[in-house]
Amino acid sequence: MRHFYRSHLPPVTVLAGADEFFPGLGLTRTGSAPRARTFSGPLGAMKLTVRAEGGHYTFVEVETDQIGESRLDRNVKRFFNTIHRAEDPSHTLEASY
Repeated sequence: MRHFYRSHLPPVTVLAGADEFFPGLGLTRTGSAPRARTFSGPLGAMKLTVRAEGGHYTFVEVETDQIGESRLDRNVKRFFNTIHRAEDPSHTLEASY
C-alpha cells in the first residue's frame, strides 16, 4: 500500500523521526539515501521517501509490501501522527458535534 503525508517539518527532521520510530517496531534499516529510508522486519518491508514540495511543505511517502490494512500500514499511520504532534504539540482532539 502507499501512504502519504504533507508536513511542515524539514525533510531531515522527518527522516530522523523515522530512524527512531521504526526500529522500535522490530524493523531494521536495510537501505539509506539522502531523502529515503528502507526498513524490513517481521511486519514486512517498507520504503519511506521525502521531498520538498511547494516551498515550505515536505511530502512524505511510504510504500509497504503489504496488501490491505496490515499492522505495518497501521504503524505507518501512527508515524504520521508523531510527525503531526511534532508540528503542533498544542493540538488537541475534540468532537465536532
